[in-house]
Amino acid sequence: MKPSTQRPTRIVGIDPGSVICGFGVIDVHGGKLSLVEYGVVDVKRQHTSFPERLCAIHSRLGAVMDRTQPDQCSMETVFHGKNVLTIVQLAQARGVAMLAAAQRNLMPTEYTPMQIKRAVTGRGSASKDYVRQMVHAMLDITDNHKFLDATDALAVAICHALLGGRPLPARTTAQRKGKRSAWADFVEKNPDKIR
Repeated sequence: MKPSTQRPTRIVGIDPGSVICGFGVIDVHGGKLSLVEYGVVDVKRQHTSFPERLCAIHSRLGAVMDRTQPDQCSMETVFHGKNVLTIVQLAQARGVAMLAAAQRNLMPTEYTPMQIKRAVTGRGSASKDYVRQMVHAMLDITDNHKFLDATDALAVAICHALLGGRPLPARTTAQRKGKRSAWADFVEKNPDKIR
């Protein structure tokens, strides 16, 4: 059997954040995953102004993409936040990360945290530490990065590789209908408890 001469597909995964933004770059070659590089853009210490942080995220992620030349980009979606300001700032950080990718003709595929965890660990409710352990095992990483954001970004890239760039549906129609049917059954059986 001849060895494959096909070039590996390089994927950058981004775990966006307005304080710490994780990035991870992997190669996928015939089903084998290998680490290219990973790390974080830690902007809180260098910049006190939010616009300066956004500029730093944009330029440093751009530098990672220029250096590693990925073929595809994947990113974690915004899912929820403790307050409105946090969500707005996270959305803005995601926007500049997307801009950095789009300027390099990379259109990010987005995945929810649950989809990423399910793809990497088999469980959508896995802990961040378990995700880190699985990422380390899959990519044969022996060092522990200071920030989980770095391994989270690798998990995003691995998710993209395993799903072939097609996000999993959050919930199937049958699952949603089943929950609505259970509620409808409850209402029908307990009309006196509903006002």
